[in-house]
Amino acid sequence: MKRKLMYFLPVLLGLAGCEEKKLQHSHKIDLFADERQEGKAYVMKPQECFYESDMVVSSADIQLVDQSSGRGKSIFIYRVNSGKVLKTTRDSVVVFPFQFLSNQRLMFRRDSTSYTYLKKLEGYRFIAKQMKLNYQWLKAAPVYSVKPEQ
Repeated sequence: MKRKLMYFLPVLLGLAGCEEKKLQHSHKIDLFADERQEGKAYVMKPQECFYESDMVVSSADIQLVDQSSGRGKSIFIYRVNSGKVLKTTRDSVVVFPFQFLSNQRLMFRRDSTSYTYLKKLEGYRFIAKQMKLNYQWLKAAPVYSVKPEQ
């Protein structure tokens, strides 16, 4: 009798354990369902970008100078060769050409003038000193083209 019990006891315990797992997997509770927004990035409107920026420049002469990708964050360094300063809060005189840093690749059109929304550079001490960078691209700001006046 004891031998039969020894054979059936593990089987009975195994079945009881499987039933509990099935109950746990069938009833999921998502505590952060309201806050999850997968695949949706916030894109700022032109007025928000202008208000949040330390410097705004409209230019058609912007080019990618250097980029780093692979290890860590990707960074892109752009040069603005010429343009019109629309807003500045830090510098009274802006000397062209100047460079700025971006954490994302920016798609500037070659034939059109675009707004450049910049903030004071935060971090990147060594790169800033070597490349003479003072500004970075405003996060969540897309590339807006300047509409021709009619």
